Order: sequence, then structure tokens, then C-alpha cells
Amino acid sequence: MEELRELLRLALNAKLDRIILSNTTNAEQGAKVKIRPVLLKESLVFQETLYKHTQVFHSNYDTERMLERLLFLLGGLFRQGEIKMPDGEATILVSKKGKVTIRRKGCLMKGGTQSQSATEAPDEAGRLLHNRVKQYILQDGAPVDFLVGLGVQSPDGHVNKNRYDKFRQINRFLEFIEDVLDALPTDRTIRIIDFGCGKSYLTFAMYYYLHIKQGRDIFVTGLDLKEDVIRHCNELAQKLHYDNLSFERGDISTYEGACSVDMVVSLHACDTATDYALEKAVRWGAKVILAVPCCQHELNRQMHCDALKPVFRYGVIKERMAALITDALRANLLEQCGYETQILEFIDMEHTPKNLLIRGVKKDNVSNGMRRRGDIGSVTKLLQVTPALERLLSEQADVDK
Repeated sequence: MEELRELLRLALNAKLDRIILSNTTNAEQGAKVKIRPVLLKESLVFQETLYKHTQVFHSNYDTERMLERLLFLLGGLFRQGEIKMPDGEATILVSKKGKVTIRRKGCLMKGGTQSQSATEAPDEAGRLLHNRVKQYILQDGAPVDFLVGLGVQSPDGHVNKNRYDKFRQINRFLEFIEDVLDALPTDRTIRIIDFGCGKSYLTFAMYYYLHIKQGRDIFVTGLDLKEDVIRHCNELAQKLHYDNLSFERGDISTYEGACSVDMVVSLHACDTATDYALEKAVRWGAKVILAVPCCQHELNRQMHCDALKPVFRYGVIKERMAALITDALRANLLEQCGYETQILEFIDMEHTPKNLLIRGVKKDNVSNGMRRRGDIGSVTKLLQVTPALERLLSEQADVDK
């Protein structure tokens, strides 16, 4: 473990971009860990983000404690680690017998010197203070072809002032994709469909990140009802030479243009359009589902509960409760179908109230207990509702019999 200790000590400084631990040996204790440097009260610490089931846990450690923590995690719970720095990277592989294999590039090569600490390097301290709270995957000041083409960036790479919210949204979306990279196939073309793609900022971002930055073999289809939008997006994709990105006019509920899809994206599909997208994702056995629902009106019209009459008499309260309950039931229904689901904040509430994302990752061996955890019977009975997704899944189950 001495070589591993030397590598980690070299990486744990203010210049670190991130460390990701994956390939867990026990998902009950943790599925993935991310490490990044932050400044707290002018002191450099390392923030650990531990992903466990549908929960995320944050802890902060000083350099020495972080070093020991990483050695502990790689000593049993995780078999793979990736270290990213601006001028170097390393991959750590741990065999079942505990043998450690390290592959290094750049500044992390053997014999490298440790970078300055945050207090000794004003530029790095400034970087951490300024935007280490949110280290973007796509950077302001670094031109990206699709961002320039869509008017988010100027040709020199600077984000236009009135598009910074969109820039943040794009980066947040890419973080969600980064978290599920391990769930996507690596031995064949990844098939992706974006239902209700609209102007396709996030569709282009997804293609750029997965194909150009990650080097994955992908084919992406964007679907929308507006002909002018589809035409514009296809023209831009051709201009950028995004050869495996295409856009089609079509309705989510009637779309039958695929028989197998690896990732389904549905962003701001209105009301039950989200349910049609989720049902198709389940039917296709999609490995990953990313959905940001919008305009959840269906349950608001159905909900009736004598015990909650004093609450439901206020229209705005009933509307908000209906939206939250709709998405919670959707997430539970996905659990029943073998997905590990989370409901996460997409972007800050100050920018839009439609800010929740449902993320589902298909699990191959799901216990009956996990499936029962998604049972919604008591809730639907209490509120006297029949969610569209439950109905669609039931209808499909009858067809499959």
C-alpha cells in the first residue's frame, strides 16, 4: 500500500479536481464516493460525498484524515479509484485478493512533487473560494462548439450574462449523467432517447459530454412536436458534425421508433407525458432514466381524502401536494420495476419551481423486499387516485402475459 499512499499524498492538495471511488463490494455500505477540495474558514479540507441507496452523505476531512480514509475505503469497500487533476490523472485498481495496480499520467507520475497547499498558492485559493462550491464540468471561458452555436457562449468561450442560468443548468445535468456512467454499457453503442427535447440544450450537452469528452460510442435521438425546432436542431447537429445525433418530430405517447434503449431522458414533459416516457423506459429495460416532470395536474383532479379536507381546501396547497405526491409515486413505481431511484434537486428553486429530477438506475438482482418498498397501494387508496404510470405499467403487463 506504500505506492498507493504516496500517490494519494501527492494528489491531496488544492489543485485536485476530484477523486472518484467506484466498483463497490457492498452497496449497502456505499455505491460510490466523490472527493473534492474546498475552503472552509480559509482552511483547505476535502469534502467526501458518499452515495448510499437513495441517500447522499457529506463529510469533510483534513488532508491526513482524508488520506487514511481513502486507504481504508480502497482497502475493502471499493476496487477502483480515479484521480483527476488539471495536469495529470491516475487510475487505481484493487483485485479481489487486495493487489493494487496503479496507472499514472502527467503530474502524478512517480517522482512527482506535491503541489502547494491552498494557503501557499493564492491562485489556487482564489479558485477554490470563487467557484469550488460548484466546479463546473464545462467551464466559463473555454469555448464549446454547441454552447456557442446555441448562443450560451460567445465565440471566445465566455458565457453570455443572460444565459448563465442555462449554463448552470447544463452543468448540473451533466453531473447527473457523470454519476451514472458506470451503469451504461461499454461494449456497444449506447442508445439514448430524449423525449420532449425542445431547443435541445441538454440533448447537445449529453452528446458532447458522452461522445466527445468521454469517448463513448452513442446514438442520441431527440423527439419533439415542433417542426421548426426539430429542423433547427438537425441543422446545428450537422453543422457541428455530431453525426450520431438526430432529431425527429413525434409524440411521446405514440412513439414506437425503438425496441431497445439504454437511457431515457424526459425533461419538462407536461403532465402525463412524463408517465408515457417512464413506461416506455421500463418496457425497453433502459439502464438509466432521467426525468424532470412538469405540470403534474392529473392527481390534483383525482385527489379526495376526508382527513385532508382542511388542507385541500387551499387550492395552491393542494396543487403543490399533488405535484410532490405524483413524483414520489412515480419513483416508487420505478422501484417496483427494479430501479434504484432518487429524487434530486435539479437547479435552485429560485430559478424555477419545476426543479426536481427523478433518477432511476436499473438493478439486475433486485430483492422482493426492494420491490415491496415501492408499493404505493396504501397511498393511492387513501387519496383515491390512480396514477397514469401505474395504469400504463399494468396495461403493458397484461399485454406481455
